[in-house]
Amino acid sequence: MTVDKMTDLEIPTLEEIRTTRAHIDPYVLRTPMWRWQNQAVEEAFGAETEVWLKLELFQRTGTFKPRGAVNDILQLDAEARARGVTAVSAGNHAIAVAYAAQIFGISAKVVMPASAPQFRVEKSRSYGAEVVLVADVYEGFAEVERIQEEEGRAFVHPFDSRTIVTGQATVGLEVCEDAPPLDMLIVPIGGGGLAAGIGAAVKQLQPACAVFGVEPEGADTMHRSFATGKPESIERVETIATSLGAPSTQSYSLGLCRHFLEDLALVSDEEMLDAMRLLLHEMKLAVEPACAASTAALLGPLREQAVGKRVGLILCGSNIGVDTFVELIGQGTDG
Repeated sequence: MTVDKMTDLEIPTLEEIRTTRAHIDPYVLRTPMWRWQNQAVEEAFGAETEVWLKLELFQRTGTFKPRGAVNDILQLDAEARARGVTAVSAGNHAIAVAYAAQIFGISAKVVMPASAPQFRVEKSRSYGAEVVLVADVYEGFAEVERIQEEEGRAFVHPFDSRTIVTGQATVGLEVCEDAPPLDMLIVPIGGGGLAAGIGAAVKQLQPACAVFGVEPEGADTMHRSFATGKPESIERVETIATSLGAPSTQSYSLGLCRHFLEDLALVSDEEMLDAMRLLLHEMKLAVEPACAASTAALLGPLREQAVGKRVGLILCGSNIGVDTFVELIGQGTDG
């Protein structure tokens, strides 16, 4: 890590990000970069606009999350591994921690809200994790603290640790290595770990690339935190993009996002549903709402800025059951 003297931020260096990528390589995939070329893109932005997709939905467990979880558990010593790990998540981080724990042969107890899709609960269990269901994600953080104290398990934070952020930064490293130089890159934001890591990698490799974060209107914690300059919370998460429903921001990932992101965008549930339909119809990709957020921002609030540019979109995950997917994309249509 290097410390930025102006901000006191401990920023992952390129050497650290590359080393991390090598360390996690046996356990994660190098997901493709794909140029989205079809009539819909040309009609929306013109022939001079290039849209590149980082297909992280093809990652092991279905999202980018194993990058950070594997990196975090790799840092634990033998004594800590013997005690096992714990995590709190609406689904994707829990699945990733369960996967990483299974890899290293250690015990995982993950806390999830009772409203979490059954698909994600069962996927966590399929990797051998014990799942504890609680009323909501707010109660989940309290429960995971209790588990830490009583069982001595290591807490794998969903977004606000240096090991998590550096693991997620490997997404940005791959983007810069596998695509032509970008003018813009759009990244979904939940707690901000992915955006913080990607921003750190991309701005060191391609300083001219403007990195934008996108949040759902019903989970705008990063917007609120940018406005006040400090971590903020929301009383309720009210969005179909539950993977982006962090109830609060935390200081480290917030600081990196403020340092590296050009700006933030907000998208509605309706805009994410439209983007889900477009990705299905034009790319044959069945994605969860969070994954569609970057596409929704491109087609909505960031549209004018993207015209004539080379734009990258992070497609972050696809952990959604068939029934839920069909129900969501059918909303507001004639069937």
